[in-house]
Amino acid sequence: MEQEESVVSLISVIDLLSITDGAGGMEQEESVVSLISVIDLLLITDGAGGMEQEESVVSLVDVLEEDEELEEEASAVLGASDAEHCSYSQGYVKRQALYACGTCCPAGGAAAGVCLACSYKCHEGHQLYELYTKRNFRCDCGNSKFKDLSCKLHPDKEEVNSGNKYSHNFFGLYCTCSRPYPDPEDQEEDQMIQCVVCEDWLHGRFHLGSSVPDSVELQEMICETCMNQNQFLWTYAAHMAEAAVGGGSLFLLDEADTVLAYETKGKSLERTNQSSDPLMSALDRLNRVQQLELIHEYNDLKTELKDFLQSFASEGKVVTPDDIKQFFEQQQNRKRRRANGQLYSA
Repeated sequence: MEQEESVVSLISVIDLLSITDGAGGMEQEESVVSLISVIDLLLITDGAGGMEQEESVVSLVDVLEEDEELEEEASAVLGASDAEHCSYSQGYVKRQALYACGTCCPAGGAAAGVCLACSYKCHEGHQLYELYTKRNFRCDCGNSKFKDLSCKLHPDKEEVNSGNKYSHNFFGLYCTCSRPYPDPEDQEEDQMIQCVVCEDWLHGRFHLGSSVPDSVELQEMICETCMNQNQFLWTYAAHMAEAAVGGGSLFLLDEADTVLAYETKGKSLERTNQSSDPLMSALDRLNRVQQLELIHEYNDLKTELKDFLQSFASEGKVVTPDDIKQFFEQQQNRKRRRANGQLYSA
């Protein structure tokens, strides 16, 4: 199962439970959320289109636990970056999540990077390259490198950010082999590891310059090319002599500069911001009776969805998007009848 196909956000789950505003209305497109993802999570289909009976149902607890894990991973990268405001006014940010836009700045032109907020607000629907994080970078969105685009969040920018550093990563290419990731011509699974000096991503199996130790979670790594370009690093690696670190690489001694420190900050901020989560805010506004009603509806939906999918599994049928759409349309119709004071039998 691909990771990106397995994500059903907690908000999506609540949408499926028909939590609505005071008017009781809900748009149909909001009631059918990540349909294929729901099926991927609840049903495991074999190559012939049949369903393995013993693996056909995954508990909702498993779904939520996996969702929580994926959200935590996303928080580690994005949590410490501002998703609403362009980071340009902060100058050269010590470390932030960055993206490059292949639509606005295609290969052959000038490289440029945009912050998290601009990737959402100014480049929606564009071909974006996720750069993970970069250090000491100022958002380029809308400057002279973008011929037909003005930044919606911070349009008043200098023509260029002379302090930014760019690489082939900004055109969707990585490693010493300058290949995209994932690489359509390389089907062998591999681990990409980021160098903390050049911040390029390298293939762990043969382009790193050394073998990757087994059973070791790598937090920081310097590639062989950067080691050779900065000879003092070999001395530092051998003797851990801080005095040997050159002025241009003092960030190596700054624990707050590490990716691990950035990810830890992101997770911490996400936990701090959970109090503003729309789901929790909605629950806080409910009285005890309403909360009990919500739990009752939740359990009903869980049971009905499980029974609905189990019927396909027992008959060896493939579940289609139309089947799921019909299921939620029936749920919506039942909800409308309840809102109108009509009774129905499940």
